[in-house]
Amino acid sequence: MQINPADIPAEVQQAKMRFGIIGNAPALIAAVSRAIQVAPIDLSVLISGESGSGKEFFPKIIHNFSARKHNKYIAVNCGAIPEGTIDSELFGHEKGAFTGAVSSRKGYFEEADGGTIFLDEVAELPLTTQARLLRVLESGEFLKVGSSTVQKTNIRIVAATNVDMLKAVEEGRFREDLYYRLSTVLISIPPLRDRGNDIALLARKFASDFAEKYRTPAIQFDDTARHLIMQYRWPGNVRQLKNVVEQIALFEAGNQVTAQDIEPYIPQNATIYTPAVASGASTSIHSYENEREILFNMIFRLQREIETLKTLVGANKQQSAPLLDVHHSTIHESSSTLVKYPAYNTDYIDSGNNDVAHEINEVESQDITSSMTLEDTEKETIRRSLERNGGRRKATAKELNISERTLYRKIKEYGLE
Repeated sequence: MQINPADIPAEVQQAKMRFGIIGNAPALIAAVSRAIQVAPIDLSVLISGESGSGKEFFPKIIHNFSARKHNKYIAVNCGAIPEGTIDSELFGHEKGAFTGAVSSRKGYFEEADGGTIFLDEVAELPLTTQARLLRVLESGEFLKVGSSTVQKTNIRIVAATNVDMLKAVEEGRFREDLYYRLSTVLISIPPLRDRGNDIALLARKFASDFAEKYRTPAIQFDDTARHLIMQYRWPGNVRQLKNVVEQIALFEAGNQVTAQDIEPYIPQNATIYTPAVASGASTSIHSYENEREILFNMIFRLQREIETLKTLVGANKQQSAPLLDVHHSTIHESSSTLVKYPAYNTDYIDSGNNDVAHEINEVESQDITSSMTLEDTEKETIRRSLERNGGRRKATAKELNISERTLYRKIKEYGLE
């Protein structure tokens, strides 16, 4: 669904033209309209959206439609500044505050006094810096690194993130009080895959811009090409689309481009997008096939170990209890590799013969045999790990040596909530 351009308010059209925003998707128009509405009011704004979706345009809209438009606008990528220097960059430092501080320096909050600061990737800020930022938001006060003199600043902060902030708060990676201070107004930017015909409009614009800039023959997309780019999920969003179109515009210059021409430029197995770390300079495509294969191999090996242990226990059942002690070293040796696998913990092996027998009997009682399906074994492995870790998913994912996202997906798939 697209909004008729004639129905878009004039100020929204003006903002789109001024900042080169292409598209008429309702969610996009709503985000632009929201930015314009909040611009005259000095409230903190948090912009959320996937990496590459165009979040950087919205702080500029807010600044230019506000009373601060004649003052400075400074954009800061919090993920690109080393943790050891981020406080100095934001708040400045005094001469001699640390090694290499040969003179005093103003920070961004002092430089942008009266204007707007855009904090991109704000979730990457260290906790100590988050505390300093909270003070600025609450009172407009800050201290330079190495100084005891309180300084005042009059700035507006607009922040952006591509992570789940509530999850970051829950995991202790982001201060809850700072989150609520930053998110006085929330603006959500839709991913490209949800913008419908905007994909074709953007592709045509990128191809035209490339031809004009490098003076190459323009390309044209036929119906099959348009259908393909509309169906693809674009995990890297607008940034990925621009990259792909520019490659096609270079190597297919002057041609009528078909779906067959586009396919080599699109990773067909890209279904999940992992944001680039720290620098944010590149996008990466992540597939969970390798993790799944590792997990399955681990489960197969675990099954073999269980069968070995069951054979040993079956023989020991015909003997007296003291005989179990005689063979304990054998069981310990047989299970020496077992402790490498997440379905068991070394506590079961090292805590004594009774615990070993108890764990093995528990395995038997649940009838875990080689006849179980791979899915059943995987489900049981994850269930046991969750129980051992008290339901803590982060600890469970670490024990299983898989990503939290993979664990969440498996929990949902197997109904282990």
